[in-house]
Amino acid sequence: MKLEALFCGFFLALGLVPVPAQETNAPTALTNAPTATPAPTVPSWRDRYTLGPGDILNFSLYGRPELDRSQIFIQPDGCISYLQAQNIHADGLTIDELREKIEAELGKTYKNPRVSVAPFELHSKKYFILGKVVDKGAFSMDRPITILEAVAKARGIETGLFEQNTVELADLPRSFLVRGNKRLKVDFEKLFFEGDLSQNIELEPGDYLYFASANTNEVYVLGSVNSPGVQGFTPKMTVISAISEREGFTKDAFREHVLVVRGSLNEPKVFVIDADDILHGRAPDFPLEPKDIIYVSDHPWKLADDLLDTAISAFIQSAVTTWGSASFGPFITRPILPHTEIHD
Repeated sequence: MKLEALFCGFFLALGLVPVPAQETNAPTALTNAPTATPAPTVPSWRDRYTLGPGDILNFSLYGRPELDRSQIFIQPDGCISYLQAQNIHADGLTIDELREKIEAELGKTYKNPRVSVAPFELHSKKYFILGKVVDKGAFSMDRPITILEAVAKARGIETGLFEQNTVELADLPRSFLVRGNKRLKVDFEKLFFEGDLSQNIELEPGDYLYFASANTNEVYVLGSVNSPGVQGFTPKMTVISAISEREGFTKDAFREHVLVVRGSLNEPKVFVIDADDILHGRAPDFPLEPKDIIYVSDHPWKLADDLLDTAISAFIQSAVTTWGSASFGPFITRPILPHTEIHD
């Protein structure tokens, strides 16, 4: 399987409940109010398990053991063939639905055919776990699995030595789980450090778990700058110096309100910076800290909640793109998160 497949269709958008920032000439720090983790819902795929490309099936025809066929793959185009039933579309069907289609097609050749379809191996349902875990990639999902089970299957979070002590290399406050069109509010610190099993939700096919690195010393300069991306952190780095390192503002950049996001993705602190005042000497520059997110919009805005989702959406894309390029190569060539659809 090509490594591009790990990222194809990755994350669509985020869900985050921000706290509005007050408009002011000085930087304003805000913190999100704690939000309750939504109660886990029963995944629909458990009620109706459908087949897909990569699944392997065994077929038999009642009374004709010589026509048994084993380990037949559903092809990448979603089709499968058995005897005279050729190129039957199986993708999205249950086993019973596929059996009925096979029997209907074989009924043109055999009298009242009774077909048995049994799964041999199921690979079409996958979840993805990336970042600071030992085994990264796509994992087949033939049964319900929780976050802790998925991490255990990936052989745990990476560790290293610091001052003769073993430490985890994942930055849990900035790690995330993305499902469909939103980021789920999972508190990984409570799950791993406090044993809060209410955070140990079941994964669904297509989920992406990403464990950010704890030992990175960088900031993210995103949005309307000429070279958006990751910038190595240096002592005394400021908003203006970081933006300058990324080749400055674009001509459409809204400089009066630059957003700086700091800390946990669940409870971020948000600072609103007037870069125009700084550039004209009317205000001091704003000092940055490692892992800050600097987001420059291309249109006017006044409240932090107008832009916070978009800023963190851009961070997730940048974080995963950077990690993927460093780990595998430059495989991501298109945005993995749109900027047009935001969900709470």
